[in-house]
Amino acid sequence: MARDGRVFSPNKTPKNRTALLLGATIFAVFCIGGARQLVSATNVQLSSVRRDLEATAALSAPSAGFENYLLVGSDSREGADPNDPDFKTIGGDGDVSGRRSDTLMIFHYDFATGAGALLSFPRDLWVRIGDGEKSARINTAYQEGSDVLVRTVQNHFNIPVHHYLEVDFQGFKGLVDAIGGVQICVQYPSRDKKSGLYIPPGCHNLDGVRALAFARSRFFETRVDNDWKLDGTSDIGRGKRQRKFIAAMLSTAMDRVLSNPFTVSGAFSGVTGAIITDDNLDLTEFAKKMRPAAKGDISRFSLDVYSDSVAGNSILRLGEGSAPVLAFFGGLGPAPEPESES
Repeated sequence: MARDGRVFSPNKTPKNRTALLLGATIFAVFCIGGARQLVSATNVQLSSVRRDLEATAALSAPSAGFENYLLVGSDSREGADPNDPDFKTIGGDGDVSGRRSDTLMIFHYDFATGAGALLSFPRDLWVRIGDGEKSARINTAYQEGSDVLVRTVQNHFNIPVHHYLEVDFQGFKGLVDAIGGVQICVQYPSRDKKSGLYIPPGCHNLDGVRALAFARSRFFETRVDNDWKLDGTSDIGRGKRQRKFIAAMLSTAMDRVLSNPFTVSGAFSGVTGAIITDDNLDLTEFAKKMRPAAKGDISRFSLDVYSDSVAGNSILRLGEGSAPVLAFFGGLGPAPEPESES
């Protein structure tokens, strides 16, 4: 049993959890699928992936025509290394304790077309937790357990969850560095003083530390006409940047991995031990489904939300415009217009 109470398969060794970003999860499993020529190494490294039995028990039965993968990251600082170059901005256990979801997304795969789609959930979204016994921010569901989070997504949004994946901060940074960085382009100087981000205008190859600062940014600013302008959308803007980052990560890294498959072996060492999945997920099969996404063919969606408050605390609620998106990810309606690529 993990320190946070979760039950893992007995042959998996739990590791301190500083979970963030499914971009790493997505690319890691893509690498796994692309490294079959390294069979013996791949099998050994796959055995280090932990399997979450609690999340597994809460998953939906298979749906006709599609699969949904719940991709999770958290900003828990448990086990953070004070020697890391970004420790001052990320902090440790004494700064942020417990388990909090930093990123929540659904990856939707259509069997007939092979098309993939991503939907992100703002962590301040007000939802019915678990089986509906109380209401709170969706972040709270993850605090109470991976199984509670799965049931929250299924019951509140009417979206079946067939598989569960989670990845951590250190695995994210290690993977980005192992593949030689990820290219990100910005029109204006960009920064986030809280996450430690600064990017000059133009296209830049971000290492793991800078990539994490970009992916975590909630106070993103751009300098236009010598004036720093804050993106006041907070989690909404961050979700959009994260979806763009995932697309850029896959696009930038695919050519590097395919041109030198042995790079994958190095990427494994920093990632597979940082991945948690449900007990039924076949990572090589998931990798095949991610191939179109790795070529840039993936639709990105966001929810229509509006600001509100509960007991003086700021929250977000679903707007009416979310209905078509939720129907699509729930397998009950056609795909609406995705968000722009800009």
